[in-house]
Amino acid sequence: MMPPSEKMKLVDMRSSEVSVAHQCRLLNLSRSRLYYTPKGIPSDELEMMRLLDEFYIQDPTRGTRRMRNELRKHGFDIGRRRTRRLMQVMRLKTIYCRPRTTVIDPAQYKYPYLLRNLEIKHVNQVWAMDISYIPMKTGYMYLLAIIDLKSRYIVGWRLSNTMETAWVNATLEEAFKSYGTPLRSSIRIMEVSLPLARI
Repeated sequence: MMPPSEKMKLVDMRSSEVSVAHQCRLLNLSRSRLYYTPKGIPSDELEMMRLLDEFYIQDPTRGTRRMRNELRKHGFDIGRRRTRRLMQVMRLKTIYCRPRTTVIDPAQYKYPYLLRNLEIKHVNQVWAMDISYIPMKTGYMYLLAIIDLKSRYIVGWRLSNTMETAWVNATLEEAFKSYGTPLRSSIRIMEVSLPLARI
């Protein structure tokens, strides 16, 4: 099947033998497509979209109401529906606070907090680890980061589309090879069906 853009190239607008309407019928092409000129975006909407981009970078938790209010502060007479449409055109999606994902199982052993009353004096004394998620177009990627609590330097990190013990262990082993083993660690790995990293 030939796409409409290719069919349009075959139409001879100056032909005196075959009319444009007949050529369109032969090509199974809508005649209105030949004469359609895309409308440009009004200058005021371009300015609003520029501001929306700035607001989103400052605070991606703003929804349509707060974005509308910010635009009104800049002198634009705009409602929520138009604000929502512009955000959809720009593919700006509000990032909302999500419910707590860590659910404590009372039947499982609670590991003690290893850093309580510990004075951190030098580099490579204590490492900490956390797993966060990054929203993607079709789901989430999980980010594992290991940080030295004294220098605040990231000694190891990896991305994965699943949370598995092997992924955590490989990241730890790589950090150990590069920086040695810390004196103490706030890292606990639990070997269960759904492995968890506890800090």
